[in-house]
Amino acid sequence: MSFNSAEYLLFLPLVLILHGLLEGRENRRHWLLLVASYGFYMSWNWRYAGLIALSTLVDFWVGKRMSRSDSPSERRLLLMLSLVLNLGMLAVFKYWGFFAGSAESVFELFGSNLSLPKHDLLLPVGISFYTFQTLSYTIDLYRRQIDVEPSLTRFALFVSFFPQLVAGPIVRASDFLPQLREERSVRADQVRRGMARIFRGLIKKIVFADILAVALVDPMFASPGDYGSLDLLLGLYAYAFQIYGDFSGYSDIAIGSALCLGYELPENFNRPYLSQNVREFWTRWHISLSSWLRDYLYIPLGGNRVGPRRTAINLMLTMGLGGLWHGAAWNFVLWGIYHGLLLMFARSSDRHAEGQRDSTATVLWRRIVCFHLVVGGWLLFRVNSLENLADYATGLVSMRGGLQSSPLAIGVLALAALAHFFPKDVVDRWQERGASSTPAWLQGAAYAALIVLFVGATLDTAAFIYFQF
Repeated sequence: MSFNSAEYLLFLPLVLILHGLLEGRENRRHWLLLVASYGFYMSWNWRYAGLIALSTLVDFWVGKRMSRSDSPSERRLLLMLSLVLNLGMLAVFKYWGFFAGSAESVFELFGSNLSLPKHDLLLPVGISFYTFQTLSYTIDLYRRQIDVEPSLTRFALFVSFFPQLVAGPIVRASDFLPQLREERSVRADQVRRGMARIFRGLIKKIVFADILAVALVDPMFASPGDYGSLDLLLGLYAYAFQIYGDFSGYSDIAIGSALCLGYELPENFNRPYLSQNVREFWTRWHISLSSWLRDYLYIPLGGNRVGPRRTAINLMLTMGLGGLWHGAAWNFVLWGIYHGLLLMFARSSDRHAEGQRDSTATVLWRRIVCFHLVVGGWLLFRVNSLENLADYATGLVSMRGGLQSSPLAIGVLALAALAHFFPKDVVDRWQERGASSTPAWLQGAAYAALIVLFVGATLDTAAFIYFQF
């Protein structure tokens, strides 16, 4: 069941109605949302719901034991148990084939025909997200930064809450568990803002991301030799806005769905292509992941407090592993290393620019440069093989003539860019003005009708990109 499916169009209103009927009975609401969340997940593959349940039960038990222990060695052992379980599931289901194949290739270089066992298990949807989510709980407990959660029901709902279960945002226990511990009343303005957010996400996904994928991105990456350099450049720009529209659109729908239920999820995107450098980009793109990597990997490694050389190593390790988190393939690792190198350069540039006041032209130039550096990285992210990378990169620099892209496709790309770069304060004023002058019931009816039209007109469209991670 995907957000852009007819099933979700029926599922979400049903959950909202039942949730509203249980106002004032929080425990029953939690059970409703827990059952709905497992049903939502099991619509993909019911067998893998056992993995979520296993991670939930083990980390809940670890948390209870850790809260009762003052022994540093026992607390470390419990933390290791949580790490081994969650990262072990990732290793088995997501990375085993990658590491086994890479090891075999290395041994082949030395004349050995090593053959390692493989498995044909499907990658469980959302495993990269909910494992990081439960780890935030046990790590924060180990650091004594949060209190233990005494209710298994609330903890299980924190792990499996359906709006963000499959592709984020990655929610911290410190942000979400306190919301579950208090009685919440859904306000009319929350539903209005939630519906507006869902509608915005569907526009990003269906109008921009899916059309750009079909009209420009997929055919060009499938056969780059058939297109000229300008077409390939447009295809790369199109992928930059496709992946943004697809992933930020998912986050918008997740945040909007949660808001309709009275819960606040963290923002995951903040117009990332307006960044002046790659450091700023990672404070605007996939914010929940980048902050997770910073707090639970980069800083524990020493961050930038250990001298320039170690800082560079920490950056490269963090971004390399961040790339690997996205997928079990070398192109994702190379993408992470590429961003690690850009972050090292950005740190050096920031030190030299400290105290300088930038002109408007300088800010604009930095944004243009940063955007194209990020777009260059998307080439590494999108290709399906090193041969595909070489073909696409060769076509880009070959200066082959001709333009095959249709005016409609170019127009959609231009609209996607305009929507991203248009001043946010102007959009917010327009939205607020419309909201204040239109009755709440009419707004809700209008959003509902538009969502039905969007989903009904686009049945069987492509799944969200980040489902594969």
